[in-house]
Amino acid sequence: GVGMGMTAPVSITAFPAEDGSFQQKVKVSLRIPSQFQDSPPCPTDESIKIEERQGMTIYSTQFGGYAKEADYVSHAAKLRAALGSDAAYRKDFYLCNGYDPPMKPYGRRNEVWFVKE
Repeated sequence: GVGMGMTAPVSITAFPAEDGSFQQKVKVSLRIPSQFQDSPPCPTDESIKIEERQGMTIYSTQFGGYAKEADYVSHAAKLRAALGSDAAYRKDFYLCNGYDPPMKPYGRRNEVWFVKE
């Protein structure tokens, strides 16, 4: 019953298939606003879980526009190529982040994150 509003970024955990596309399974994460973090309200929907994301070091790339799956896949491939074979990062998932509300037409910010091992 508590409204918290939207937060940024909206983070989608993508689990890439062999061809680089998303598998059917993705996880969408929203940041709980600061004033609710010490005592977050309990979700009324059992499919919603509250979890604490530990600190992490990431490799990141940023791009604009209205991001679709193909955009995230393309930018993940470019980031993978830029890192080469020397960088150690999680290969089983990556994070796709959007920072803007849908009605913002210009200056949009999206990022792909690889989590450093």
